[in-house]
Amino acid sequence: MIIYSSNALAFRESVDNNQITVQIEEAFIKGMGKRPNQGEVRAWNNSMQFMEKIIRNSKVADDCGILIEYNIPSTSKRIDFIIAGQDEQKNDNFVIVELKQWDAVEAMDHEDVVRAFIGGRTRETPHPSYQAWSYKQYLSDMNEAVYSKDINGHSCAYLHNYRTVQPDPLQYNQYQDIIREAPLFLADDASKLQDFLKRHVGQGNGVNLLYLIENGKIRPSKKLIDHIDGLFQGNSDFVLLDEQKVAYEAIMSLAKQTDVKRTIIVQGGPGTGKSVISMNALGGLLKNKLNVKFIAPNASFRTVMVETLTQRQARNKTRTKMLFTGSSQFYKEPADMYDVLVVDEAHRLKGKGAYQYLGENQIEDIIKASKVNVFFIDDFQRIRPEDIGSIDEIKRLAALYNSEVHQYSLAAQFRCSGAEGFLNWVDDALQIRPNANFDGWDQDSFEFKLVDTPNEVYDLIKGKKRSGV
Repeated sequence: MIIYSSNALAFRESVDNNQITVQIEEAFIKGMGKRPNQGEVRAWNNSMQFMEKIIRNSKVADDCGILIEYNIPSTSKRIDFIIAGQDEQKNDNFVIVELKQWDAVEAMDHEDVVRAFIGGRTRETPHPSYQAWSYKQYLSDMNEAVYSKDINGHSCAYLHNYRTVQPDPLQYNQYQDIIREAPLFLADDASKLQDFLKRHVGQGNGVNLLYLIENGKIRPSKKLIDHIDGLFQGNSDFVLLDEQKVAYEAIMSLAKQTDVKRTIIVQGGPGTGKSVISMNALGGLLKNKLNVKFIAPNASFRTVMVETLTQRQARNKTRTKMLFTGSSQFYKEPADMYDVLVVDEAHRLKGKGAYQYLGENQIEDIIKASKVNVFFIDDFQRIRPEDIGSIDEIKRLAALYNSEVHQYSLAAQFRCSGAEGFLNWVDDALQIRPNANFDGWDQDSFEFKLVDTPNEVYDLIKGKKRSGV
C-alpha cells in the first residue's frame, strides 16, 4: 500500500506550499483507517523539509517517482521514502531512503544493532543502514515486478540531525559491512546524498516504476528460492524420515491445487518431527513459487529455527528471517492474500485479549488470510490460558470459511533416540496420556533422577560428558 505517491516536481511544490504533511496525513487516514500518532506527524514535517532540499539540489528530473510511507506487502513495515527513475545508462532503478530524527546513538556488540532514543525511551533497534538494506532486499527477493522487470534496488540511510563525533558509534567497525551495502549519510553529507540519488535515478522516467512496484505480485524470486534451497542441502537437521515424508508430500500436493480453499492439520506429540516437516514445507512451497509465510507464535522458537537453518550467517539470516513471522498480525489482512500460511506450534495461537494482539481469534485470521493453511499441532502442549489452538477449533473455523480439511497424524518418535517407552512413561507420569508404560521403560536407554537444583543437573551432565557416556 502506498500512502503518498507523486513525481519529484509535485513533491517539491507540496513542501514549498507547506502542504506535504497534510497530504500524507490525509492519505494515511484513508489508506490505513486510523490516524497517525503525533510523533509520525512531527517526523514527516521535519524530514520532508530536508528531503525536499536534497531532491531540489540534486537536480534529478522532475518526473522521478516519489513514494512516502510505502507499506511493504505481507508485512507491517513501512518504508520512509523511495525515489525511482533511470540512470545515465537508462537502467530502471529505485532508491530506498531510511530517515531518522536521531542526534545520538550507542553502539552494541550485537551485529547490525544500535541503541537510540525512540518512543520516549532508549531501546535496541536495527542500524539504519541495515533497515534500509533489508527493505531493499525484501522487494528484490519478493516483488515479482522488481525482479522480473529488472528494476534495480539501492538503499541508504539519512540522519539529517546527526553530526559525527569521534569516534562515532554509528560507524564503528562492526557496522562497516552493512554501511557498504547501504551508505550512511549524516547531517554534513547532504551533497553526498544528492550525488548518490543523481547517479542512480537522476534521468527520471520513474512514475511508471511506482505503478509496477505497487502492483507487483508477492512471490519469491529464483535467487531467493536458490538461496533457501541451498540452506537445506546437506543439512541433516531437516532430513525427512518415514511418515514425515508422507505428510510433507501431502502438503506439497494439496498446496499446489488452487481450486478450493484448504486447511491441513498435522497432529503429533513431542519428538514426532512436526518442525522438521514444517521447515521443509516452507522450502518446498517456495520452490513452487508460492507466496508463503512461516508462522511461529513463540518468538524464541522463530529465532531458533532461523539460527538452525542459516547456521549463524548474518546476511543469510536476514534474507531467511523475512519469511518468518509471529501470529498476531493477520487480523487485518484481506481474504486469501497468501497462497500458503504454515503454522508451527499452532497450539500456542491466541484469542481476544492476548498481549499485543488486537484481533479476535488468530486461527480465524490465518484461515481467512490464506488459500491454503497448514497447522502443526499437539493438543496436549497448550501452556497458557490464552492458548486457544486445538484441532476442534481449527475444524470449526475451517467449516466457517468453507475450507476443505485434511488431517494427518504422526506417531513415531524421533526424539530421545526413539525410545518411545521412556516418552510414554513421561506422558503417563505427567498425566498427559494414560498408557501401558506407567511402571517403567527400558532402563538401559535412560537414567532418571530427581535432584534439588539446576546446578546439580549441570554437574551430572558434565560428569557424563567427561566419562564419554
